[in-house]
Amino acid sequence: MTVVGPFGLRVRDQALEAAVQAGMAAVEEGLLEATKSEVPFITEAAQHLVKAGGKRFRPLLVMLAAQFGDPDAPGIVPSAVVVELTHLATLYHDDVMDEAEVRRGVPSANSRWGNSVAVLTGDFLFARASHILADLGPEAVRVQAEAFERLVTGQILETAGPAEGRSPIDHYLDVLAGKTGSLVAVACRFGALMSGADHQVVDVLTQYGERLGVAFQLADDVLDIASESSDSGKTPGTDLREGIATLPVLRLRERVARLGLAEDVELCELLDSDLTDEARLADAVARLRAHPALEEARADTVRYAQEARAALTPLPECEARTALVHLCDAVVHRAG
Repeated sequence: MTVVGPFGLRVRDQALEAAVQAGMAAVEEGLLEATKSEVPFITEAAQHLVKAGGKRFRPLLVMLAAQFGDPDAPGIVPSAVVVELTHLATLYHDDVMDEAEVRRGVPSANSRWGNSVAVLTGDFLFARASHILADLGPEAVRVQAEAFERLVTGQILETAGPAEGRSPIDHYLDVLAGKTGSLVAVACRFGALMSGADHQVVDVLTQYGERLGVAFQLADDVLDIASESSDSGKTPGTDLREGIATLPVLRLRERVARLGLAEDVELCELLDSDLTDEARLADAVARLRAHPALEEARADTVRYAQEARAALTPLPECEARTALVHLCDAVVHRAG
């Protein structure tokens, strides 16, 4: 058995392993081709994050979902390239909004070339994704447009914050469903759709992808606090330092509102302080690691992963389904 994707995903069937590896290699070539420009500087900026690597989680899901139809159908690799280009474009924009300095272990585009170049490069990637998408048919265009609307809506909701009386945790989970779940769902949908899979299979895999996408992001929330070295290329506590209220922090605040324990209030005050100071940040990370709020966030991650796994129940038993189940388990494992 050979590793064919993120988290050390392994498959038992040699034919599936070969198909997935070949598909992923083709996607990598497609990404490099799609990010070329007649202007060398644009090529350099557009390929900055492509060459930095990444899990290629979404293309992997396209390849696995395609196994429920014709895995050699011509639209599968291009649709995987579309999904990854869209994801990469959002990273350029996110880093500008978050004023991030590092992405995937290299300087972010905005820190290297400035915000304007980073935003425009993200726009360039969106344009290239749309160009490829146009050849995949009107249904693919509609699916991508709906997902992109949800993605942007999620970003706007995150920026606006919860409405009065709305649970910050429920609001945050809605944000993740839009920002992350929607595009992971599209990856599964495209793989099944382009392979000609049955309509019910397409719907099942779409539901699976949405839940897995949220679980994937929640695992990142936990890793930002719990890991000694982050898989994402960011150092532990990055979200805390940037003042991003991820699920463990929201669980802590909910606990303060409910119980009002002095030590919880004190920790909240620390998290709300200036965490650019390394010593203060280290203290915040250490205290949050030992807090029940982190375990509650882990439980939320497990719940979404279990829902993703349960969504696969209608699918026939096969190696591709086993691999999709393994991804649910792997996401939980990442969260500890």
